[in-house]
Formats: sequence, C-alpha cells, structure tokens
Amino acid sequence: MNPITTTQVNVKRDEMPAERLRIAVIGAGYWGPNLARNFAQSPDWDLAAVCDLDVERARAVADRVGAPFASSLDEVLDDPTIHAIAIATPARAHGEIATAALGKGKHVVVEKPLADSRGIGVEMCDAAERNGLVLMADHTYCYTPAVLKIRELIELGEIGEILYIDSVRINLGLIQPDVDVLWDLAPHDLSILDFILPDGLDMSEVCAVGSDPLNTGKACVGYLTLPLGSGGIAHVHVNWLSPTKIRRMVIAGSLRTIVWDDLNPQQRISIYDRGIDLDTQSRTEANVTPATVSYRLGSMWAPALAEQEALANMATEFASAIRGRRAARTSGGSGLRVLSVLEAAAQSLARGGMPVAVEHEVPELETVL
Repeated sequence: MNPITTTQVNVKRDEMPAERLRIAVIGAGYWGPNLARNFAQSPDWDLAAVCDLDVERARAVADRVGAPFASSLDEVLDDPTIHAIAIATPARAHGEIATAALGKGKHVVVEKPLADSRGIGVEMCDAAERNGLVLMADHTYCYTPAVLKIRELIELGEIGEILYIDSVRINLGLIQPDVDVLWDLAPHDLSILDFILPDGLDMSEVCAVGSDPLNTGKACVGYLTLPLGSGGIAHVHVNWLSPTKIRRMVIAGSLRTIVWDDLNPQQRISIYDRGIDLDTQSRTEANVTPATVSYRLGSMWAPALAEQEALANMATEFASAIRGRRAARTSGGSGLRVLSVLEAAAQSLARGGMPVAVEHEVPELETVL
C-alpha cells in the first residue's frame, strides 16, 4: 500500500545525534507558527530557529515558543548543527528553498503542496535522492487519528473492495490570489486518497470541471473525478463559496462503508454494515432484476479515536524517518503523485472537463541511494 515504505536511505549512523534532532522553521505566516509550536513541544526535536523575510514576524513567533529567530535563510543553511528544516512559505518558493537545503545536507519537510509544479517537485525529489536525505510532504490529514484508522480498516479488508469515494471540502473560504480552488483545497483530499488507497494515486486519468461565477479569474468551485483500480470511482468537490462548512468523505466498500466527518469531534468515523448485494448466480449479463438485488441493513458503529494533534504525529514521523534511514510515510514521492494529479486536473479544466492522462514517469523516488 502506498506510500509507506521501509526503503533505507543513506544517512550515516555516526551523523545522527543520540537524542534530539535540531530543526528550523522557514516561514512564519499562516502555517509556520503551528509547525514551530509542535516542533518546540516535540520530545524528538529542538527548535533551532524560526526564519522569515519579515524579521519582526519571525521574532514574534520565536518568542511565543521560546526559540531563537534567524534573520536570513543562509544563516540557517550554513549552521552545521541544524539537521532539518520545515518549509511553510508560499508554494512558489518551496523548490528553491528545499533544493538549497538538501544541497547543504539538511532533511526537509514541506507544507502542502510539495511545489507549484510537477517539474519542480521532480527536481526536489531528485535532490533528496542524490544527497541521501529525507524529503517529506506535510500532508497533515494523513497523521490524524481518523485517517490513520481509515487506512487501517482498508488495509485489513474490513470494508471489502472499494466501490466509490465521495469527498466534500467546502466552506465560505478565502479566495487565494495565486491559485484556484483545486490547487488550494484538493491537495488535502488527494493526499488522503494517496495514503488510504491500496494503490495510492496511481490513476490513469482525471477529469475536472469548475466555475468562476464571481469572475475572479480562477475557478472558485471545482469537481474532480478519478477512476479507481477496482473499477470504482472517486469524486472530490471543493468550493470557496459555500455558506456552510463541510469536511466529509464517504468510502464505500463491498462489505461496509466508512463515513468520515471531520467536523464532528464526538463521532468522526462511522462504519455502516449496510449496502446492496447482487446474487451473481441468477444475474444475467444483460440485466439485473429485482430478484437478484438484496439490501443489507446491518448495524453502525463508531470506533474510539485517540485525541492526538496531527502535526505532533507528523513531527514524530519525520524524526523516525531520519533516524530509521527510510522514506517518510508521506514522502516526496507522495507529494509528487498529488502534483501529478493536480497538473492533469488543470489541463482537464482548461479543456472543459475532458479526461487527461496522469503523468507517472518519475524516478524511483522511494529509494534514496
């Protein structure tokens, strides 16, 4: 199952500290303070610095978590005591910062999306492989207890063969100045699909439609449709214009169906033993009659989930991947698969929803020599 791997990476044991690792957070805007807080509180990490082009903003975040601040990226990259950096800048800067850091021997974790283009993502993954370092995508939802449980249930065969997935991520959101709604919101859903599906985002094609009813110059409402290897279908709806906020995913299987409602803390996951069964013995190729269909009306149950902050779990996984000399659960390869679908979706959107093949010709990104 993608993307977890035990592939070893070439990090010398004598270069790894016996205890805590040191990390710097690059970017102190929206997401950087969350990363800084979690790395500062992690038993695996010492927060060595917070860095931002706005030095006063970096100082404010650093003071809040009790860490130093850095006035320049070069100051961070030239510090031999810093083992890793976490990048929380606009996506257009991810490639340049990550490649420079990897060239200086730093492990890197990058806020979603991995980059602002697939080509830049490939360069980042190549740099990590070439330097024998861990490149990790901060696909935060993949470290929530709910998504970890969903992955476990699918991996154990509890829901059977996946028939369809329907994901809705809508709210009255901030219209971004540089990306459309697909690039802004769909990376969350795509990263989750890559994490929970047996074959990850190994999609042959994608269809995307969208609209710009406010004439902003970019799609504010978008729909993605992706074929599943099982013959099923995945559908993702993202929307900046909805007056109601919904974060819900339905994963329907031949045995059971999982409903994940991220906005319901009392019952984030519900598992339904309900569905439709076909009598394959009496079914003909040309027709499905009422006699061949039966409705299964079983029980519903909700598994207990631990209350854990996803970013804390991400910080733990990053340290574990570095120490274990392996690719992270949400590796650079995972981030690249998300970018591949997004770029195909952008082409489909421009062609009025026509199917567009997803590019899969990539290096062996899970193997770092």
